[in-house]
Amino acid sequence: MLEKNEGPGGRARVFRAAGFTFDMGPSWYWMPGVFEQYFARFGKKVADYYDLVRLDPSYQVIFPGDDAVNIPAGMADIRRLFESIEPGSATQLDEFLRQAQYKYEVGINKFVHMPGRSLLEFADPRLLVDAVRLDVLQSMHKHVRRFFKHPKLLQLVEFPILFLGATSENTPALYSLMNYADLALGTWYPKGGMHKIVEGMVRLAQEQGVTLEYNQEVQEIRVENGRATGVQTAAGFHAADVVIAGADYHHAEQQLLRPEWRHYDEAYWNKRTMAPSSLLFYLGVNKRLPKLQHHNLFFDEDFELHAHEIYEQPQWPSKPLFYVSAPSQTDATVAPAGSENLFLLMPVAPDLADPEETRERYYHQMMDRLERHVGENIRDSVVFKRSYAHRDFVADYHSYKGNAYGLANTLRQTAILKPTLKSKKVSNLYFTGQLTVPGPGVPPSLISGQVVAKEVEKENRISN
Repeated sequence: MLEKNEGPGGRARVFRAAGFTFDMGPSWYWMPGVFEQYFARFGKKVADYYDLVRLDPSYQVIFPGDDAVNIPAGMADIRRLFESIEPGSATQLDEFLRQAQYKYEVGINKFVHMPGRSLLEFADPRLLVDAVRLDVLQSMHKHVRRFFKHPKLLQLVEFPILFLGATSENTPALYSLMNYADLALGTWYPKGGMHKIVEGMVRLAQEQGVTLEYNQEVQEIRVENGRATGVQTAAGFHAADVVIAGADYHHAEQQLLRPEWRHYDEAYWNKRTMAPSSLLFYLGVNKRLPKLQHHNLFFDEDFELHAHEIYEQPQWPSKPLFYVSAPSQTDATVAPAGSENLFLLMPVAPDLADPEETRERYYHQMMDRLERHVGENIRDSVVFKRSYAHRDFVADYHSYKGNAYGLANTLRQTAILKPTLKSKKVSNLYFTGQLTVPGPGVPPSLISGQVVAKEVEKENRISN
């Protein structure tokens, strides 16, 4: 028995099976300030809609030889951990995070809120100074090696960029801000799962008088004389003064607009560098696995090889890294008593064929290593199993090339070099989400909506 809760567009954001509750994405809640600021805009607090638990340890990393390292929540304990791995690195960590904090505060409070429509947005001399200090022209690879030498520490600080869309050599050092969010601000979990955030936002919208129409696939954005008049869905036509497309940008522009109203063409999109896709497995296990933490990162194979096979020579990986979430370690509501809820994620290159035999081969690769780590058989205790990969992202989300994370955060795809948030051919059509500014991820996509809202208010004189 499978039960879906449908979100906008009829896409599942949570499903329940055999007594387990599965989120469609991992329960890794980061950049908490972004969510707090969002609810504060309406005079609300996060706690009005969902409860947060800080995880300690934040996560577990499994290195070669089944060497498991827990990343603690407290900064004093993190410093001791770094020092135990590489003498002298605690002091280096302090300076690394001091710089990362500056990037986080300036990046989150200034740069990510820019609409990216003109170079004039950066004309303020103070912003130019900030841009230099943000290390946008230095690679993450060089930056982290100024502070740390030990391979374990390098992997710990470089792993977040595995999902950004480029190797560390091609990712700006700006993104060390993710390390500040990870290590200093901590890893959190919304009780009940990540879909509780969605439910909170839906409640907030309804409290503000918003009407949400579900299960209506948009078929066309109607345009007359260079202006959008509304959207045609499977249920009928909805007139609108302004249209904001929050679906996959490529799909919205290339499939929902007639050719004469498209700003980009297929050649443009084909040249974009995409962030990874993912191979996911949702597993219900009828026993507990006490050796797992809520978040578990399997770095027991070559990190650089996997990154190379995602970004430089796209292919199914030879020896993949992967991630296991066990939210039932924290939250008893997501699994029956005595059971474990597992979410396996392997980042892979976009635009790959993903037949069942390929999915199964990697399922067994991951399970071999997971079982070796926990020291017991898991596969015989799996009572529910579901896979999800490229073709599912396309079918459910119209995801371009089956990507899971949007547009890669490379220097050539930053700010004004990203697809524009406003159509240059349709005067009242805007785009939001992970294929435009500021970039991929749940917090940046949330900020994207806020940026677009400001542009709509400014240009259409719409009052709150």
